[in-house]
Formats: sequence, structure tokens, C-alpha cells
Amino acid sequence: MKHEILIPQVGESIAEVTIAQWFKNDGDYVEAEDLICEIESDKASFEIPAEVAGFLKRGPAEGETVPVGSRVAIIDTDAVKKGNSDVSAGKDAGKTVKAEKGPDNGASPKEPARPAPAKADTSQGASYAIVVPQVGESIAEVTIAHWMKNDGDSVSEGDLVVEIESDKASFEIPAEQSGTLHIKSGEGETVPVGSTIGEISGGSAGAAPAKSEETAAAKTEEPAGKPDSRAHKISPVAAKILEEAGIHPDTVTGSGPGGLVMKEDALKAVSGKSAPEKASQAAPAAPQTPQPAPAKEESGDRQQRRERLSTLRRTIAKRLVAAKNETAMLTTFNEVDLGPVKELRARYKDVFKEKHQVGLGFMSFFTRACCIALQEWPAVNAQIDGDHVIYNDFVDISIAVSTPKGLVVPVIRNAEQLSMAGIEKEIVRLATLARDGKLSIEEMTGGTFTITNGGVFGSLMSTPIINAPQSAILGMHKIQDRPMVVDGEIRVRPMMYLALSYDHRIIDGRESVSFLVRVKELLEDPARMLLSV
Repeated sequence: MKHEILIPQVGESIAEVTIAQWFKNDGDYVEAEDLICEIESDKASFEIPAEVAGFLKRGPAEGETVPVGSRVAIIDTDAVKKGNSDVSAGKDAGKTVKAEKGPDNGASPKEPARPAPAKADTSQGASYAIVVPQVGESIAEVTIAHWMKNDGDSVSEGDLVVEIESDKASFEIPAEQSGTLHIKSGEGETVPVGSTIGEISGGSAGAAPAKSEETAAAKTEEPAGKPDSRAHKISPVAAKILEEAGIHPDTVTGSGPGGLVMKEDALKAVSGKSAPEKASQAAPAAPQTPQPAPAKEESGDRQQRRERLSTLRRTIAKRLVAAKNETAMLTTFNEVDLGPVKELRARYKDVFKEKHQVGLGFMSFFTRACCIALQEWPAVNAQIDGDHVIYNDFVDISIAVSTPKGLVVPVIRNAEQLSMAGIEKEIVRLATLARDGKLSIEEMTGGTFTITNGGVFGSLMSTPIINAPQSAILGMHKIQDRPMVVDGEIRVRPMMYLALSYDHRIIDGRESVSFLVRVKELLEDPARMLLSV
């Protein structure tokens, strides 16, 4: 029987995916639940497991884009029945004893599947696979940031051996037994969660090998050796910087929690060391005869460093470039007098917080105004799908939130049905999840319109980029007191520039300008939002 493996539905509005990587070769034998390939959409990556055991017939090649629901592979289960005994015998004879099983029977996801090594000699100790753990919801892959031990090094149980990073946080993986380290995935390599990135062999849990003791003795005799980030309170990144500069961590004062030596402390120590060296080199002996004046040395710190783009930053970059290249984006501007909103907020913010247990901010006014205007101008709330336009009778507002890792855009569902208090509570909830790195894929997909507030960073005016596949985005900016003519008199008013970027393929100038004017009217007279006029 030939069993088809199909591309699953991976999220709302996602119609196609790309084959990112095959973990198995064409013709390989796979067990049920073995990971066979990785697919990626414009929002996340996903792994597809084998649903039955059998011999694999691969479909689309790596890098090929295919629609959701299409066939990605076929597994021939009849072949298992014909040669089942041979397959079983071959698999059992080649298994290695492991404390934890990773995908592909220990094979690196970057390499083709191959037979497992012969069973380890129990007199030498069992082999242990270093497997990428589950580091958070919706995280399908991580990047090898830094190996703290070299290939072939002896390690003791509990030693930190590798640092991995996702698009939300960094994590350190310790050795769970003593032995010799064998690295399978190099630094900078992106691997799926659950894959095997290394192996520790030749030791046993709780017993340090002789080589480890010799290494420890050598470190005692040579204090200027490789820093140990576990023995001394030091971050892995700082340890690597100090190691390359030849500075022992004991000589550096940490500014982190509990005296932890941070990256900034290491950079200061390196620059402090290089300064005296430059000074000594710049003081030559007095010349016996007149010499030409030496070339003037560049002053100041001219160091450079190269850092790999995080997974989140790479995804953001790809989506923003696509939005610029694939839409007819145009921006229209207006300005709004926020005096009435500020007065209303100052009058009721205390009683509002006491009743609803949440603060009354400016964002709820803008969100409410946009919901009303979007229902009056539905083209701004629509999106293009091939040769069709999808008009939405609901309003899902995406709110851009800046996090330490980059920009994320969680979604307020059915914002048109929420009260001001309901909007404020949802904004606080989503912003907290975003900054803690706990947003799910579902909470970041499906928006119909986006609001971004560059004013919190001091921006006076900007042209925001559309959050595809949406057709428009509203940019808020800094509130600044400016002289304005009101009823024939010059008065100082709290003004804000508003920017609406929109896709001109679906939204004409009439719709875009009228939408922005309607938002201005509602904010300058908030009573309109209550009376629906």
C-alpha cells in the first residue's frame, strides 16, 4: 500500500509553503513518527513526520514552493511486508544505547540518514545523544550559537557544552553524563527542535573520565587558559570574548546579577587591555638622527564585530522586503488635535482604572476610531487574494509591539465588538506575552489592519510599511505642542501627525484620504465614537 503524506494546514491565510529541508533520502526506510522534512511559511517553520513505517518516495525538491494540501511524499508500506525481517534485523543490530532518542536515530538533520554506529562497549560506558529540547510553544527550530567545548574534549556531567538560540531567547545545554564530546552541528547552523546536535561517548553518568581530571589539573597550572563559564560566573558570550583576548575571567568585575560577567564587562576589559599596549607601542626610543614624522594613527575605538541575524530578524526582513516589492504602496498624511482626547482621559482615567483594573491609554481611542472608520470604508479592511478581493465584515487589529528580539505584531480579534476597557485589557495581555516571548503563532496571524506607534520612541513622522497580506497600516507619532489657528486665534495645541500607508492596487485616493479624515474627526470629537455619528 502506498501512503500519501500531505502538506498540512499551518495557519490562517497561508496558502502555500516552501520545502526547506529533507531529513531523509529518497528510498530510505522510515519508522512512524520519524521526521522526514521541514517546511516553512512566511511566519514559521514546521516539521512533517512519517505517519506509517515504510520506504520513502520524496516529492518536491528543497526550495520548491507548493500549495497547502498537496502531496509531499509517498511511503510504500508493501515493501516493509516483503522485507520486514531484513529491515528489522538491520535496525536492531545497529542501535546505539542512548539516554534519549533524537529524530533520525541520532543522525544530524543536516546530513542524510545513515546506519547507526555499532553498539557501544559497556565497559567504556554508554553513548548519550545531545538533543535540542523543546524551548517554547511555536518554536520549531533553533540556531547553534556557541559550543563551549571543542570536538573531542572530555566533559563532566553538568558541564555546559553548547548554547542555542531561538527567535525569542537563548538557552544553555549541559552534559548529562561524563565522556568525550562529538559535535555534529556547527556554530551558526539552524536545526529543528528534537534533532541530535552532538554525542557524548566513552563515559558514564556521575563519573568523570581520566582525561577530564588531567584537563582540570592543566587548568589549575595554567590560569590563563580557556575560561570556564560555569566555574566562574560569566555569560558564554563574555567567556568567548575574554578567551580570544587572552584575559582570565577572574580579573574582570561583573556588573550582572550576583556578579555575573556580562558581554559589556568583557568588552570593557578588552578595550582596557589594548589601550596600554597601544601606549607602549606608541613610545619609541629617542632617535639618534632626525627621522621623518610617523604617520598619524587613528584615534578612538575602531573595533568591529560580526553577529548573525536572528531567525526572527531574518523573517522580518524577508516579509518587509516582499511588502515593498509586491505592493503598490503609497502613504497619505494628516494631523490630529489630541486635546479633546487628553482632556477626556485626564478627567476619567482614575475612575476608569478603579472600575476596570486597567489604565486608559491613547491606543484604545485610536483602535476604536479605526474600527468605526474601517467599517465605513471596507476597502481599507480588505486584502487581495490572486484575482479576487476579500472583504472582511470583522475587524482584527494588529498592534505592532517592539521586543528585545525585534518587532512582533499580535492581533486583537473582533476589535469592533470590544469596549474601550476590553481593548485596553487585550492590548496589555498581548504586549506582555510579546515582551516575554510567549506569543503563539495563532496570536500573531489573521489581522486585517495594523496600527503602529513610533511616537513612543520620539518619531515625529514616518512612512510605515504594510503588514502583508493586509492592505493598509496606520502610523501614530509623537504628540507635540504646536501653534495652531483655532477660530481665528493662534493657540498652542497637542498635535500628532498620522500616516496611512496603503496598497494602491485595492485602495484609491478617495478611500485612503476619507478613512484618515474620519479617524481625525473621531479623535478630535470623541463623543462621536459613543453616539456613532
